[in-house]
Amino acid sequence: MTDDIQGQKPAIDVIIPAFNEEKSLPLVLSHLPADWVRRVLVCDNGSTDATADVARKHGAVVIYEPKRGYGSACLAGMRYLSSLPSSEQPNIVVFLDGDYSDYPEDLPNVVAPILNGSQDMVIGSRMLGGMAPGAMTLPQRFGNWLAPLLISRRFGYKFTDLGPFRAIRWDKLQSLGMQDPNYGWTVEMQVRAAQQKLRCSEVPVRYRSRAAGKSKVSGTIRGAVLAGLKIISTIYKLQPGSSH
Repeated sequence: MTDDIQGQKPAIDVIIPAFNEEKSLPLVLSHLPADWVRRVLVCDNGSTDATADVARKHGAVVIYEPKRGYGSACLAGMRYLSSLPSSEQPNIVVFLDGDYSDYPEDLPNVVAPILNGSQDMVIGSRMLGGMAPGAMTLPQRFGNWLAPLLISRRFGYKFTDLGPFRAIRWDKLQSLGMQDPNYGWTVEMQVRAAQQKLRCSEVPVRYRSRAAGKSKVSGTIRGAVLAGLKIISTIYKLQPGSSH
């Protein structure tokens, strides 16, 4: 780790965007390795169930973001962290979904390359890890194959996944200028990281079908199509060698 973190326990904060995840969120929060995580932010994206109550009961900070969109919820979490005194801001931010499709127990493996100082951003790759049968739909698999291919050809960075389980140095995340309010959030982060020549890598993570509820993206044909179009447009909207 760089000098600002060496010699001390790094502050790792987790951002979990959540919309109507009252049944699965307790599983996510209870399986996060407590000795690794300083603070958990659950960014409630206008839930109509008890998502916020469940989050508070498990010790999470609840951030309200009524503007719908995966990216909108994540950006709300970032704004909260940015509003804190510099001494209370994290060294590393981990993003994790609230549907319990990821394995929170894999967090130490995801942050390890940042902790040893070799990487700025790490993507938890479901393609490299163990994925349960049926955990991803065919459109998801196709998009997950196409997007990394386009990123590689356009920016020269090789990824195998756009997985939501990821870790990044807080200072590097702030420098990316993230903007996407919805489906393009994950690919935007990877493209902007490539633009800024961040040190990026992937580690294998496990993946399963969501614990409860219905996916807001892959659960509908419209959602899957819109997500695919947004991912492709994001890749081509952001120019190689530019951070804008």
